[in-house]
Amino acid sequence: MHGEKIVCQNRKARHDYFILDQYEAGMVLLGTEVKSLRLGRVNIKDSHATVRGGEVFLYNMHIATYPFAAYGNHDPLRPRKLLLHREEIKRLTGKVKEKGQTLIPLKVYFQGGKAKVTLALAKGKRKHDKRNAIRRREEQRELDRAKRERSKV
Repeated sequence: MHGEKIVCQNRKARHDYFILDQYEAGMVLLGTEVKSLRLGRVNIKDSHATVRGGEVFLYNMHIATYPFAAYGNHDPLRPRKLLLHREEIKRLTGKVKEKGQTLIPLKVYFQGGKAKVTLALAKGKRKHDKRNAIRRREEQRELDRAKRERSKV
């Protein structure tokens, strides 16, 4: 098995959402999209996935056009079909119908020469949840700083 080459990560997702579950999915891509992905020209910040007709599609994932293609380039924002097992799709269909849960991509990567995406079943954080997370993180930093100061003496 080959290693994993990360192309793009959605770092803001963990700040804006509670991550409930994660799934690995393959992507149906055109040739110019794969070449552009290998160059790292992708943005998944505002993208999301939905289940339609028993299939999962990823929307608003921006893969820039391949600069060296003379013709046959792709639409940068076209919906892309994701490849998941039937049981996973059924499970996701039920979960996404629940109030406030959505599918967001966390990272896009190559594994064994195939383009993959890690999807997260997520629930949106409210403003006070974000404030609490920031407060906890800052308190932990101060505790770590104090421990380092005591260990130096």
